[in-house]
Amino acid sequence: MSLKKVHDSQPKDFKFSGENLKKAEEILKRYPEKNKKSAVMPFLYLAQKQNNNWIPLAAMKYIANYLSMPYISVYEVATFYTMYNLAPVGNHFVQVCTTTPCLIRGADKIVKLCKEVISPNENEVSKNGNCSWMEVECLGACVSAPMIQINDDYYEDLDEKSTKEILSSLINNKPLKPGSYRGRKNTSPEKKLSINGENHA
Repeated sequence: MSLKKVHDSQPKDFKFSGENLKKAEEILKRYPEKNKKSAVMPFLYLAQKQNNNWIPLAAMKYIANYLSMPYISVYEVATFYTMYNLAPVGNHFVQVCTTTPCLIRGADKIVKLCKEVISPNENEVSKNGNCSWMEVECLGACVSAPMIQINDDYYEDLDEKSTKEILSSLINNKPLKPGSYRGRKNTSPEKKLSINGENHA
């Protein structure tokens, strides 16, 4: 996304919703009063969840005031961690794991499909504004490779067919259910194993 588009999309004001204000107060109880600035990371996450998957500058200033800390300190945290999005990513943010286990199992084909279905470039919102994608490091689901994370959900055991169906559902704003796309429960084997003549799931 161009700097101009990011600038144009910045809201003038931001404040936590009533629900998030309650969550913020609960979060603050975890820290001594003198160390309340330690809540900056969960506060940024609340802001991102509230603001359609991204954190505007107004939210960082709001958090800085809320926690009585310099705005630049909030900005430093937000720009350091890749889990925070500082520009619009659409309703459905697709993170494609391309670390070795996923790559061996075909993550490069998933990247190619993201380019075809969503947008040609990483961090570029689809034409209808519904979603965007990016490559990321290990998401900790190597046993279910290849996989992608969409917002907070994992879509695992993918192939080209299932990936295309999932991405198309995002474009149409009707996301398919997360989970294994080979019908596995958690990380169980796909077929029953025979041990000493007995079948085991």
